[in-house]
Amino acid sequence: MNVQMLICRVRSGFRPFTLRLTDGRAFSVPHPEFIAIGRAVVVVDRDGFPVNIDPLHIVSLDDRPSRKNGGSHRR
Repeated sequence: MNVQMLICRVRSGFRPFTLRLTDGRAFSVPHPEFIAIGRAVVVVDRDGFPVNIDPLHIVSLDDRPSRKNGGSHRR
């Protein structure tokens, strides 16, 4: 994954998405505060712990439906 593309995705009209990795793991990014992008990508997992990801292992970004009307959010 091109880091610049990921930065643009987060900064320009953010929409929740899921990062899918080469090893089959997936990480939900419901809000820009759940991701940090630099030489590595850091996301917050379900338990609230940071996970370091090499951008080369990101296979896809899949759109997720956004929360509406204060509904609960599942990760």
